[in-house]
Amino acid sequence: MHAFDWGAVLAALPFLWEGMQLSLLLLAIGMIGGTALGLLVALVRLFGPRMPATIAAAYVDGLRAIPLVLVLFWFYFLVPLAIGRPVGALPSALIAFVIFEAAYYSEIIRAGISSVRIGQWQAAQALGMTRGQTLRLIVLPQALRAMLPVFVTQAVILFQDTSLVYVIGLRDFMTETSISAEHEGRLVEFYVFAALVYLIVCSIGTELAQMLQRRRSV
Repeated sequence: MHAFDWGAVLAALPFLWEGMQLSLLLLAIGMIGGTALGLLVALVRLFGPRMPATIAAAYVDGLRAIPLVLVLFWFYFLVPLAIGRPVGALPSALIAFVIFEAAYYSEIIRAGISSVRIGQWQAAQALGMTRGQTLRLIVLPQALRAMLPVFVTQAVILFQDTSLVYVIGLRDFMTETSISAEHEGRLVEFYVFAALVYLIVCSIGTELAQMLQRRRSV
């Protein structure tokens, strides 16, 4: 360790932080947009007419069967061909992350809603509440408690997946690390630093998920 030049890493921190900002942006948009779209897909599968529910199920099963990197390629290379103009790397990545993550969040939400006992629905109906009111006021608050640990775990996975955007030319944290490592000729130092960052962030997320799971079990 005494031979490591940590000074090169320290000097590159502004560039690494720029990459981390992109990674965090992808994480935030992927979570928020994926949750919103995933909720819609989950509700269609649970309560929608047969045909839309079948389409929603095919969407979920299809996206969960292919890697995220392929979805990134689709939006970056194929969508511009379809619409006749370039979309751009960042919009392509944001859309791809939202659509891809929605497939996973929809299953988390669907499982959370299904975990609420049928008696809760029956009691709400006996009080004259509509299905929408029952979902909003009774079912979703209970389901959220069951979903939170899995949501956090999925966020950890999503943070790791942000490193895939290098394939369409975006410079996330991992890409900035690789560029700086090559430029400085200090691959070991930079990749050890990157590993430590990922370890710390993912360990915090994992511990948070476990804490939420323990609280739910109490």
